[in-house]
Amino acid sequence: MNKIRIGNKIRIGVIGAGRIGKIHVDNIKRHPRAQIAAISDLYVGDELLEWAASRGIPLVTQDSENILTNPDIDAIFICSSTDTHVQLIKRAAQEGKHVFCEKPISMDYRQTEEALEAVRAAGVKLQVGFNRRFDHNYKRIREHVQAGAIGDVQLVKITSRDPAPPPEEYIESSGGMFMDMMIHDFDMARFLSGLEVEEVYAQGGVLIDPVFGKHGDVDTAIVTLRFEGGALGVIDCSRKASYGYDQRAEVFGSKGSAASANDHPSTAVLSTESGVWSDKPLHFFLERYEAAYFAETESFVDCLLQGNLAPVDGNDGLAAERIALAAKMSLQKNRPVKLSEIM
Repeated sequence: MNKIRIGNKIRIGVIGAGRIGKIHVDNIKRHPRAQIAAISDLYVGDELLEWAASRGIPLVTQDSENILTNPDIDAIFICSSTDTHVQLIKRAAQEGKHVFCEKPISMDYRQTEEALEAVRAAGVKLQVGFNRRFDHNYKRIREHVQAGAIGDVQLVKITSRDPAPPPEEYIESSGGMFMDMMIHDFDMARFLSGLEVEEVYAQGGVLIDPVFGKHGDVDTAIVTLRFEGGALGVIDCSRKASYGYDQRAEVFGSKGSAASANDHPSTAVLSTESGVWSDKPLHFFLERYEAAYFAETESFVDCLLQGNLAPVDGNDGLAAERIALAAKMSLQKNRPVKLSEIM
């Protein structure tokens, strides 16, 4: 396994130079103890080369092996398409490199289990990109729940609505609403409550754009959860909220409730005889979770430097995938599905 030398910077290679990969590059550069050693992408053109040069990235390559086999690279950020994640995790583990992997690890939980076994065997760290755990609002709810401020958890409510649907080319390869979009909310349900999900019941429809139905997907869904111990949860999701990015949550318990509202450009409210106006929610995830993206990168680098456990590990990724698969099965079979059925 790669040993991090005390006093040295963590040298990181990034695989996948799309939107998320570039976000991670910029966040890595902000950390005083991390540096970008290389980036790879299947499509290396003038635009990517110019962008990489502006960030001082010394190596841009089409072949991820040039990063995986580089003995001077300590860790890999996997930001490529989901169908590449498992193989890249295995290769990184074989080379003794720590891994940050965007969600989901895979579309098949059995393949995810194989990746986790490779990580365990190699003794490297794996963090999964559930950035919402690092959001200031959700972290505060979690702290209240952990402190016992709301008593025993009884209800979890999560609202997650995008401002606009993705393009068709994304929809057809996304894995569907449950695995692509709601997987964040399934992770949030576990994170906020501190409980494991035992049963899932999903209902969904195509109410926004028929292109979702064309690809066997839905654009609007409600998923109810039953947690261990009997607590209940409900998640509502939509691919299009005309007023912006709608991200809210509440955990209700025997002693009270902890809830978070949307973030807005300002908290100013204009009140006149004609009505009351305030800013719409921040437009999309890049604005809403900008700080959370940096915080998750910071936590990964810090866990390598300090020898701590990854704050969001592969088992968290696996748990969210199993909930997503149970939701998909529930929608198809029109009945509740126990997590024990996803075996």
